[in-house]
Amino acid sequence: MDSIIVTGGGPLRGTIPIAGAKNACLTLMPATLLSDEPLTLTNAPRLSDIRTMTQLLESLGAEVAKLSDGLVLSMSSHALNGARADYDIVRKMRASILVLGPLLARQGQAVVSLPGGCAIGARPVDLHLKAFEAMGAELDLRDGYVHAKAPSGGLKGGVVDFPFVSVGATENALMAATLAKGTTVLKNAAQEPEIVDLAQCLQAMGAQISGEGTDTIEVQGVDRLHGATHRVVTDRIELGTYMLAPLVAGGEVTCTGGKRSLLEAFCAKIEAAGAEIVETDAGLTVRRANGPIRAVDVETEPFPGFPTDLQAQMMALLCTAEGTSVLEEKIFENRFMHAPELVRMGATIEVHGGTATVTGVPKLKGAPVMATDLRASVSLILAALAAEGETRVGRVYHLDRGYEHVVAKLSGVGAQIERVKEDD
Repeated sequence: MDSIIVTGGGPLRGTIPIAGAKNACLTLMPATLLSDEPLTLTNAPRLSDIRTMTQLLESLGAEVAKLSDGLVLSMSSHALNGARADYDIVRKMRASILVLGPLLARQGQAVVSLPGGCAIGARPVDLHLKAFEAMGAELDLRDGYVHAKAPSGGLKGGVVDFPFVSVGATENALMAATLAKGTTVLKNAAQEPEIVDLAQCLQAMGAQISGEGTDTIEVQGVDRLHGATHRVVTDRIELGTYMLAPLVAGGEVTCTGGKRSLLEAFCAKIEAAGAEIVETDAGLTVRRANGPIRAVDVETEPFPGFPTDLQAQMMALLCTAEGTSVLEEKIFENRFMHAPELVRMGATIEVHGGTATVTGVPKLKGAPVMATDLRASVSLILAALAAEGETRVGRVYHLDRGYEHVVAKLSGVGAQIERVKEDD
């Protein structure tokens, strides 16, 4: 296993290119299972999670070719040879459950392992199953697998009223509904940009979808979908992460490809904390406005609210802000595992259930710390950028799941950062 060593202290200046969205691409890839014609994705991120999804699709008989150094994924599911997603692959990544809807819709049946791949809370799949039941599917959970079967004649349109917003369940239901007989209505649907991106890809494949980006999505099922080429939307979480870097360390960074509309609530919050954001055709340029960063309160919410996937990174910024900040995590339980590691660096943080209180300190100090999940790992790197001395972040394999070339991108704007083997 590798570690990342950061020596803090210097301001950052330059540009950071923002990749295609991990969370979007992992949803778009299973869409290939809905058609026997090729689906090509451009602007794909080069991440370990993408490799895992590739392995899963190939295990089902799909063909996946990586072109242009991995930035283009050319996929074909013309010769599927199974409808079983095994535990050995699914356990690595929760997004694997997203093959269930497409397999059920096109093959009429699916056997998919219950997923693993994340230490953040339970994240149950019951909302996914509720949606398929509304379309007439018969479901049986046994031996750690979901056994799903469509009624004779295929899935049927129905009304799915989610009791709370779920991005994954909305995505799975949306894909399944494209081939269901009749009309499917998804109520209390997720509104994230990744949902809109999936809908646009499915529309390019011939799906009849309306209402994407609102809380009610309507799908008129069609007999078949055809091939398409689709560009993956910009990764708003990577964008927000790198927007925080010059606020933590000082300096000015332009995130190329960034759009404020992807992160309006986040942008408003960091502006309240003392950031200046300038949007141009090239992207978003971020720097501190006047004076130090100020404390702000943060509450995570479904889109268009403050993203849970930026909560850890925001905490890293607030560790040295003037005043006391309160962060409320309302999406996932157990998502403050980075707090004890930040405390090792000198932060003052108290966690009580889903609330963390952060009292700013003048300076953090470098220390050996351990990444516990994807977003926690990058929050520790952000904190290290401004800490005195050297910080060694262990277990950075989490980082590879969601950030491509993080060392190159940060060193390109002046950070002192390197990746080393654990036993060096």
